Formats: sequence, C-alpha cells, structure tokens
Amino acid sequence: MTGRPAIRPSSVDELAAVIGAAGRSGTRLEIVGGGSKVDFGASREASLLDMTGFSGVVDYDPAELVLTVGAGTPLVEVQALVASEEQMLAFEPFDMGPVYGRPVGASTIGGTVAAGTAGSRRLSRGSVRDHLLGFEAVSGRGERFIAGAKVVKNVTGYDLSKLVSGSWGRLVALTQVTLKVLPRGRVTTTLAVEGLSPVQAQAAMSRSLGAPLEIAAAAYCPRGLGRETSLTALRLEGFPTSVQARSGALRHILVGFGRTHVMEEADRFWHDMMTVSALPADLPLWRLNVPPSALCSVVEAMEPVGAQWLCDWAGGLVWLALADGEQRVRDAALAAGGHATLVRAPEAMRARVCALQPQSPGVTALEQRVRRAFDPAGVFDTGRFADSTHAD
Repeated sequence: MTGRPAIRPSSVDELAAVIGAAGRSGTRLEIVGGGSKVDFGASREASLLDMTGFSGVVDYDPAELVLTVGAGTPLVEVQALVASEEQMLAFEPFDMGPVYGRPVGASTIGGTVAAGTAGSRRLSRGSVRDHLLGFEAVSGRGERFIAGAKVVKNVTGYDLSKLVSGSWGRLVALTQVTLKVLPRGRVTTTLAVEGLSPVQAQAAMSRSLGAPLEIAAAAYCPRGLGRETSLTALRLEGFPTSVQARSGALRHILVGFGRTHVMEEADRFWHDMMTVSALPADLPLWRLNVPPSALCSVVEAMEPVGAQWLCDWAGGLVWLALADGEQRVRDAALAAGGHATLVRAPEAMRARVCALQPQSPGVTALEQRVRRAFDPAGVFDTGRFADSTHAD
C-alpha cells in the first residue's frame, strides 16, 4: 500500500495479541482498511495494521433496520447490500479515494466510521455517529471490548459510539460496526436555480429549509469551476406523491429568486459535490465546518486571496482550494464559529500544518487523557497529527 511493513490479523484474538505486543515493544501501528485516506495528515513511519481481514456481513435484519458488518468490509459492498433491500446508510457516506486521486472502491466501512465521513444528506439525516449503534474493537491496551447494542435506544453506560466516530483510529481498532439503516426514498428530485450570488443562495437555502418540506440536501456552486453561472441545488426524497407536492411548494418559495428547473444528471452532481471534483486537484484542499449563516463571511474573507470554493449542507460545509495562507483559512473558520481541516496538500505542507484544527489547551489536555485511557502506551500515536505525539 505504501511500502511500509503491514500486519494483517484475521481474528480478534490475533489482533489483540498484535496490539499487546506493540505496546510492550514500543511499536507504533497505523490502522488502515483500503488505504483511500492514507494521504490525510502528516507522513509517518508506523507499521500498518491492515484490518481488511475483518470483512463480511455478520448480521442484517432489514425489518429491524439494523446491520452489523466487519469493519474491513468495502463500503461499496455495504451500500449495495442495503440498496438491494431498498434501504440506505442515511448519512450518505462516500468513497474519499477520488479526493486523493485514487480509484473508487478502496474505502471500508470501518474507515468511514473512524473518519466520520458523511455526504450531502448529513444536512437532514445527521452524521455517522448518529447512526452508529455499537461496535466491537480492540483498544491500545490489547483488550477486546464491545460497546453499544443492536437497538436504536441504548442509554446504559457511556456512549462510546459517539467517541470513536471521527477518532481517526487513535483510540481503538474497530473489528465490527452496527449501524442503523433507513428506507430509501422511492424517488429523488433536485430543483436548481442558476445565477444567484452567495448572499442570494444563502437566503434561498435558508428559506427553503425553514419550510416544512424535508429538504434532504442543499448545495451551492459559484460561478467558475467550469460553470458559466452559479448553481443552487435542493434535493427532495420520498414517495412520489409527497415529492411532487413538496416540489411544487418549493418552487413557490423560490419564485422570488429566479426560474427553477429540475436538474438533469443530479446523481452525478451530488457525487461530484461530495468528492469536490470541480476544485483544482493540484491545490491544497480545506474543509471548513461553520454555521450555515456564516457562509458569506467566510467567502468574503477568502475570495480576495484567490480561494476557489463550493459549499454543501446549506452553507455549513465549505470546500476551499487555496495555494497557501493556512493561517488565514483557520482564522476565517474560527471567526465564523467553526473549524478548518486540511484534507489534501503536498507532503511538505502536511508536515508543518496539522490536518485537524488546533484546540485550546484545556480541550487538548482532555483529549490526551481520553486517548491515554484507551491507549496508554501510545500504540496508535503515529505522528499523523501534530498534537498526537505520545509523551511518557
């Protein structure tokens, strides 16, 4: 995968033994699945802990909307399985391989959970952690444990599912995940308005989301990026009669913003939005999570320095490509009440700029204590993130 030594356990006992031995010897292990996101964060020399041996369906009960799979199962296989039952992973995960110039198909469900990867439907259905019911894992201590349960409500003990989602493999090695799935909408329609300014688009999306129309996704592409005019897109999903009625109501809401039309090839549009294919692949790529109302302030701060951008989640997610100026990006995100993540950059830049937004000293200390509780020997402290160096 990267030329580094790799270990591929095929059972939980073997995995626990590998991690336990690493803790005793001071070896660092980087947890990987298909390797679609290996270029996220700084380069590192840790040995690879290949989790693809934990693949396959453990249990799937479509009637109960619950799925348990091995963490190393390819994401495309999981999506195909639930689609065969007219169901879906509601947070709309996507393969991040294309973001790094890699082919589609490598991402695993465990890597998706660990990275907290959610697509355009995050706006209406929530994040990965909102649909992760439970998991099986091995901690940095080399201890196997199970958290959560195969029910939608489980309030006993600590909600560790919320903790591991987005942890980037710094707490545990996931072997199984249990996810809540939902029925898939029978039909999908995307309505679009062209030519709006960012201010107008923000107003249109805000007004649409404020109405009882159950907007599934909302995005905005400014002029440029291969387009002659800007595009504001709003997606509706559900039963045919419901979508038809809501489409009519949405057209009425948008009448003051311009002519509304049904977007052709909408599936391609939303795929390209999630994989940010419209932004230059040769520039550093940032992901800004901000309140949707802050979209225009972020744009006003970044466009004067040459930033190219587009937004999803009705303005709550801003993808931004910029040659340099990392401090300006981080300052703009903080001023807007959000945070900025360096998703893609040359190796030299990733070595000096932490991928994740630096936290306050108090939050950083708390995060380190949590990591020590799961991984006291620092087995998973690979140097991928500047703030994750293990201190004895």
